[in-house]
Amino acid sequence: MFSLSDFDDASLPSPLVTPRFVEYIIGIDPGTHCGWCVLNLETGERIASGVWDLSVRRHEGGGMRYLRARQMLRQLIDASPPVALLYEEVAAHKGSDAAHVYGGIVGQVTSLCEERGIPYKGMPVGTVKKYASGKGNCGKPEMIAAAIERWHFDVADDNEADALWVAETWRSQQ
Repeated sequence: MFSLSDFDDASLPSPLVTPRFVEYIIGIDPGTHCGWCVLNLETGERIASGVWDLSVRRHEGGGMRYLRARQMLRQLIDASPPVALLYEEVAAHKGSDAAHVYGGIVGQVTSLCEERGIPYKGMPVGTVKKYASGKGNCGKPEMIAAAIERWHFDVADDNEADALWVAETWRSQQ
C-alpha cells in the first residue's frame, strides 16, 4: 500500500503562483528521469521546471513508476491548469525496456489529459531539436546549452532541457 506522501518531490514547486489571466502550457520528456516544465503561453517564460525520478524503488512493483508519474502530473496540473500539454514523441528506442517505460508514461499522460479535457500533442524529436539548435540531430549538450541561453538558468539535465524545448517548440507554432 502507498500514500500520497510517497509521491512528494522536492523539485515540484508548491504551490505555483497561477494568476487567472495567465495561460500555461506543460512540457513533458517521458522517461525514467522525466523532464517537465510549465511555460507562460504568451511569452514562453519559464514558470517552473525540473526532473522527476520515476525509478522503481526497492520492494516496489514495476507499476509504481506509472502511479508516481500520474500523481506528479496531477499535482502539476492542479497547481497550474494548462491550456495544452506537450510531450516528446519518440519514434524509435534503442532498447525494448526504454520503449516500454516511454509507452507507459505516455499512456499515463494521455489518459490523464483525456480525463481532464486537456488538449495534448506529441512533438517529434527532430522537430524539437531543429527548433532548439537549428539541427534536427543535435546532441544532449547542445540542447542543454540552448536551454541555458534561452531561459538563463542552469537546467538539471537534458531531460529538463528537452521538456522546455518541447513546450517552446509548440508555443512558437501557435
